[in-house]
Amino acid sequence: MNLQETALLQISQETERLSPEWSEPETPQAIPFILDSKTSTVKLFLIDDQVIISEAFRRMIATETDISLHYTSNPAKAIQDAIAIAPTVIFLDMIMPDIDGLMLLRWFRSHPVTRDIPIVMLSSKEEAKLKAATFTEGANDYLIKLPEAVELIARIRYHSKAYNNLKALTTATATAQLQAQQLEQTLRELQTTQVQLIQTEKMSSLGRMVAGLAHEINNPVNFIQGNFNHLNNHVNCLLNLIGLYKQKHPESHFVLEDEYGDFNLDFIIDDLPKILSSMKIGTDRIRDIVLSLRNFSRLDHSDKKAVNLHEGIESTLLLLNHRLKQKIEIIKIYGNLPLVQCYPAQLNQVFMNILSNGIDALLELDNQIQKQIVIKTEVTELETVIIRFRDNGSGIDSKIQTKIFDPFFTTKPINKGTGLGLAISYQIIEKHQGNIQLKSELGYGTEFAIEIPIALPVTDLSTIPI
Repeated sequence: MNLQETALLQISQETERLSPEWSEPETPQAIPFILDSKTSTVKLFLIDDQVIISEAFRRMIATETDISLHYTSNPAKAIQDAIAIAPTVIFLDMIMPDIDGLMLLRWFRSHPVTRDIPIVMLSSKEEAKLKAATFTEGANDYLIKLPEAVELIARIRYHSKAYNNLKALTTATATAQLQAQQLEQTLRELQTTQVQLIQTEKMSSLGRMVAGLAHEINNPVNFIQGNFNHLNNHVNCLLNLIGLYKQKHPESHFVLEDEYGDFNLDFIIDDLPKILSSMKIGTDRIRDIVLSLRNFSRLDHSDKKAVNLHEGIESTLLLLNHRLKQKIEIIKIYGNLPLVQCYPAQLNQVFMNILSNGIDALLELDNQIQKQIVIKTEVTELETVIIRFRDNGSGIDSKIQTKIFDPFFTTKPINKGTGLGLAISYQIIEKHQGNIQLKSELGYGTEFAIEIPIALPVTDLSTIPI
């Protein structure tokens, strides 16, 4: 029999002498075991190679109904057992044959599950340096074994209460953080919903206004346009008649000049067709604007359609032509795009928002700079189309680029922007199963790249504001 087995036998015999009614488990190393199985709010986990110490602890807390004692003599399994037991306080022996108490203390403090559990170091030595070493490694208390029962119980309760309070505070903090995250998510959802409601009402009102305006303008313009051919024929007939009359009766021409003074019949004959031609061009322009309004709002295409995106871009540019004022050059590099399945009115709304922002940025620049917006379209090998809008404005600061698509975020002065345009544009492109990317650098302009599939997947777009 070796020395360790002899020591264990002596401890076993001493334990049986002190407590005849309690016997050691067959293999002391194969524990922890619960000495008190009652449900308790205070859980004491004792780690000591001497079983007799556990019996002494059991006797001292025997009358304390709210304290349960868990014991192990195997330090190699101490952390695993502590995780399973979830103690409120640990009493750890300083000197053990297999693993040093300070080393085990460091292990407890390094494990995320056990690092906050109060640990009381047990020692038979009253040494200041030894105490300092234990506190340096993270011990909460230092106790000379064996103490009086009243002192032991007081320390167990004190550290357990502190740990339970810490757990309650940690739980409350985690709950508060979770609630804060949920509140933040709810706020974002409310902001998104608010954006949708505002933009839906805005676009609905705009659509009704455009419909009424297009109808009211279209009727008289169609009337004028329809009569231009007749008017032109009538005027030509009259001019031919005047020419014939002048040829047959040239003396009448001098009589008219004497009668009306500066009356210049030749000029009128020459200028009248030009006036009619200018009026025809004007009415054609009005018809184009009305058609652009209809194409932009797509009042007759509220459902998914296969459309030519270039028509939407051109309609948007025509509506913005009054802002260009020959100060901004539009460069178009159009690819050979197929018809794209999409919701045209919503994509036109995206084009309008991006182009309007680009124009705003360019109009703020010095007039000496050649201001340009380049619009480029292309087809990719992934069956998608890319539309790029690039301006040579002042660019966007990198610090705010991550916020550019946030609802209500705007860099424009008060009453000059709502911060909704790009947020709505992002939602529209996202719902089209596409993506929109921003590239910008201060002093070098800004580029928005929109990529959407040619064939729009089947999805619910009913939430997109139109």
